[in-house]
Amino acid sequence: MLVAVTERGSLSAAGRALQVPLATLSRKISDLEALLGTRLLIRTTRKLTLTDAGIAYVAAARRILEEVEEVEREAAGEFTAPKGELVVTAPNMFGRLHVLPVVADFLATFPEISIRLLLADRNVDLIGDHVDMAVRIGKLHDSSMVATQIGVMRTVTCASPTLLAGRGKPRTPNDLIRLPCVAVDTPMPSPSWRFRNPRSGAVMDVSIQPRLTVTTAEVAAQAAVCRVGVVRLLHYQAAEAVKRGELQIFFEEYEPEPAPVHLVHVTRRQMPLKMRRFLDFATPRLKEVLRGISSTESK
Repeated sequence: MLVAVTERGSLSAAGRALQVPLATLSRKISDLEALLGTRLLIRTTRKLTLTDAGIAYVAAARRILEEVEEVEREAAGEFTAPKGELVVTAPNMFGRLHVLPVVADFLATFPEISIRLLLADRNVDLIGDHVDMAVRIGKLHDSSMVATQIGVMRTVTCASPTLLAGRGKPRTPNDLIRLPCVAVDTPMPSPSWRFRNPRSGAVMDVSIQPRLTVTTAEVAAQAAVCRVGVVRLLHYQAAEAVKRGELQIFFEEYEPEPAPVHLVHVTRRQMPLKMRRFLDFATPRLKEVLRGISSTESK
């Protein structure tokens, strides 16, 4: 219960997740503090904060719970036969277009494994949300994860050929000042788009004034197809429209370094067979997907 409270951020959220009444949850944690003879949580009306003793105790509790979970999986046969539930997460659009077909083939191959597929345009907490495997696009910052690189992903600038025919194709990123742009609203929005000078390698931050701001990359791509403006996306988000001739990629020489794409999972002493089977099954297929996206014609 204590670990759930720290992971969920509040007693009420933990109570809902555990399906335990709030009063019971609060009493149980108070009983634990009384048993230990120390405070673990500082509770205010606005937030919960772990004490120094609480930080150390929760870290130890997590390790113990992970060991118990591993022993239970071993007892259930997950280390000797590929079975049980596997939780996989991926970015929303990439998951729908490219991970879901792999998952469908995997389920047909391994009938005793079920999958819960979490699609979200945020980095889901693998430990806190009990996720087995994640597709991550971009540099990895958590060194505690085990990562298998499956490819790279470009960041591309593109627009409708009709829009470019009417307004003229820009030659350098600074020319964007005369073109309408479509931006994607993110938790940490930036007023500029980042490019790389092809001669010096120096970073170029070009300020834009979007005509349209949307909440998803998929809608941004569709807006660009509708000639609303220039859009900047991960390559896979524009690849199908580029294939159909609805979008045209330009500024290839100014693109930043491609972002690595990984399959990641939490370090474990022994990997359950369901995870090993999925890693071995998905890795070559997703590598092929990423090679196919890279081969999409830019012009």
